[in-house]
Amino acid sequence: MIRIFLAVLVTALSLFALPLAAQEAQSGSGEQWSSIAYDEWNSAADRAEKLIADRETSSEELSEIREEIVRWRQSFQQGQNVNGPRIKSVRQQIEALGAPPAEGQTEDDEIAQRREDLNKQLSELQAPRIAAAEAASRASAIIDNIAEIQAFRAAAELTESMPPPFMPSSWAEAASSGAELAARYAESADAALKTDGSVWEQLKERLPSILSYLVAAAIILTYGRWWVLSLPKRISVRASEYSRAVVVFLVSLGQIIVPLIGIYLLVSAIEASNLAGEWTIPILGALPSAAMIWYGGRWLAQMLFPAKSIAYDTLEMPRPLRIKAYRTAVLLSSIFALHHIMAWAILPPSGAYSRVGDQVTRVPLDMSDGAASVFNFILILLAGLTVFRLGNILRSLTKREDASSLAYRHRLLSWVGSLSRVIAVLSVLLGFFGLINLANYFLWPWILTVALICLLIVLQDFIADVFAMMHRGAEGAREGLTPLLIGFGLIILSIPLFLLIWGERKEDLAELWLQIRKGFTFGGITLSPGVILTLIIVFAIGYTITRGIQGLFRNSILPKTKLDSGAQNAVVAGLGYVGIFIASVMAITSAGIDLSSLAILASALSVGIGFGLQNIVSNFVSGIILMVERPVSVGDWIEAGGQQGIVKRISVRSTMVETFDKTEVIVPNSDLISQPVTNWTRHNKVGRIIVPVGVSYGSDTRQVEKILKEIIEDQPLVTIDPPPSVLFRAFGADSMDFEIRAILSDVGAGLGVTSEVLHQIAIRFAEEGIEVPHPQRDIWLRNPEALQMKPGDPDMGAEAKAEEEKPAEKADEQLSDDEFHRRYDPRVTFDKDADDAAGPDADADGDGDGGDR
Repeated sequence: MIRIFLAVLVTALSLFALPLAAQEAQSGSGEQWSSIAYDEWNSAADRAEKLIADRETSSEELSEIREEIVRWRQSFQQGQNVNGPRIKSVRQQIEALGAPPAEGQTEDDEIAQRREDLNKQLSELQAPRIAAAEAASRASAIIDNIAEIQAFRAAAELTESMPPPFMPSSWAEAASSGAELAARYAESADAALKTDGSVWEQLKERLPSILSYLVAAAIILTYGRWWVLSLPKRISVRASEYSRAVVVFLVSLGQIIVPLIGIYLLVSAIEASNLAGEWTIPILGALPSAAMIWYGGRWLAQMLFPAKSIAYDTLEMPRPLRIKAYRTAVLLSSIFALHHIMAWAILPPSGAYSRVGDQVTRVPLDMSDGAASVFNFILILLAGLTVFRLGNILRSLTKREDASSLAYRHRLLSWVGSLSRVIAVLSVLLGFFGLINLANYFLWPWILTVALICLLIVLQDFIADVFAMMHRGAEGAREGLTPLLIGFGLIILSIPLFLLIWGERKEDLAELWLQIRKGFTFGGITLSPGVILTLIIVFAIGYTITRGIQGLFRNSILPKTKLDSGAQNAVVAGLGYVGIFIASVMAITSAGIDLSSLAILASALSVGIGFGLQNIVSNFVSGIILMVERPVSVGDWIEAGGQQGIVKRISVRSTMVETFDKTEVIVPNSDLISQPVTNWTRHNKVGRIIVPVGVSYGSDTRQVEKILKEIIEDQPLVTIDPPPSVLFRAFGADSMDFEIRAILSDVGAGLGVTSEVLHQIAIRFAEEGIEVPHPQRDIWLRNPEALQMKPGDPDMGAEAKAEEEKPAEKADEQLSDDEFHRRYDPRVTFDKDADDAAGPDADADGDGDGGDR
């Protein structure tokens, strides 16, 4: 990662070094720019404006005048940077004189004279810049006008209608043109074979070179092509597992390069013979690029839809569907290559080939519009059907149960497949009704677009494979962030290619790049690629230095000090915040951004902080307070917000606490500042434990106290000063309550000590016969004999009869205290066996109520 960063840094600095050096050389003096021929410029600008106003001006003339105006504008743009050091120096001198006097005030005559002289010098130094800026503005306006005219003409050309191909007359013209073309090629071949003696004499002189070209081309196109096709499989067997994909990819490029060399040698042999005439030369000129289209398309199809993958599958597809996709892609490449030869050398210029129509040599065939419409429509129909079939295959990539788990490329290509079907049908319909140029504009650029998308997918896999090879096949290397960012960068860099495919002119791209280089201004801040790159590089350097200093302090300096681990972490974190702040300021100033321009943005942010970001700011400030005051440090055992645990990390916004069940709790820093926090181990680990113990009534309390004291004093973590104590706390409802209170040298072991003490208590109490009571309740029943008699029994006592004759319900407020207690006290119990033995009227407990309690 560091090597990649350094490589990018060196490349970026080298790219910026030359422009900056040139700018310094240009801005050194204004003498060379004061001699700009503004008279010639004004004449050229007037002529350009007249041509723009004239509707009869051809597109070629507009292109020529545009190139001339662009050269003038480049000179003016360079002229806007002259006298830079001198202007800066004079401005500093003027600032050194102080602010000019306010209205109604005066200043010393010498200072006033000096200020006037300096202002005059500044005006003279700025004059070339102002003149160049004015001229550059006029040049830009002329260029924009020409671009608008060219775009309008291109749109009008695309919508031109040709004779529909379904007309019988169009087919007749096409047949006539095809017959003438075949006859011409037959005549050319016959003439080449029936050469006179002089031609054979010339051929004899060039025969060795011609034969060498032919032999080399034959070997490369036969044996060489077979060798290259079989090479990836042979190499993949010998390559290591983590480098196999990279090696196979690099070797597979020979499937394009080697056949192209053979085609070039074949064309060179024909050209060296001087037998090619005006009907053959255009075909030979289009053949290399057509071969590039066919071999490149075949290679791309092989990479995306291999019959048998060597390292992994780029796309998850069933093998029959993959073979079908490969054959369809190869067929489409063949049709595209044929279309390129026809459009480049035979058919009249139209659509994407209209701009190079006058720059290439075509066969001398006067083809009518009807014939051109038929030939174009045949190619459009063949390509449209193939594109439609390929679209169906791509759409099926997500027509499966596990589609949601597939990579994003599958969904992208599925969307491409759906759109391919629409474009194929639309292009065929447009061509059928005679809108050949518009059909060509949609169909062929879309094929190139799909090919470029597939190429980006293949290159992204290759980049991931390179990183996997660098990490020797480590798990997750292919899916890392760096390969993803590089792949995203490739997508950004491919945008101009997409624009060129869809008909954007190189001149328009140059204008777009010029606007991007100038940057976009908002809020007084201008952002351009140079500014952003400088910002990123300077901040990355500052960030790297900050991390290095943090590591130096953490590993080398702070361990040698007397600071505890919490203080060391606070120092390291503080260095990180200060370093990032300094790196940010340096990056902003190095990029040329005026910090005063951020005042409006800062004021807007302050309003947002006041409303929506107040909690974040509160946590941030609280985090700083925690690091400065350090009431809580890493490693402390704290209790806050109902959670207990060990502090693992203190960040700017929050603190991470690991509970004793190993769960992580994120506590906002503001809660640690504004709410009570119990820190068990802040200054030391000493802490107290309290162990409650209950014994049954009737136990010897002194003996219990002695046993508990012996047990707690035997614990090794219990301190001697202060000594542990055993307290008799209360007579409880079920037991006599004691407490063991002891100070531990490490309160973190409190749970273990408590557990061991309880174990010892259980053993000693069992040995001494001391009972640990269970919770119990006494139940008291009035007139238990009533449970033995039925209502109306003659043996029922007078009191029971009287009780039976009482109302069924008696309000609680009418009961006496003693009666209420007997009825509702849960501690009342009844001993039935004792009453049965004593007789029905017995009072075993002597309380006069006839029952036991």
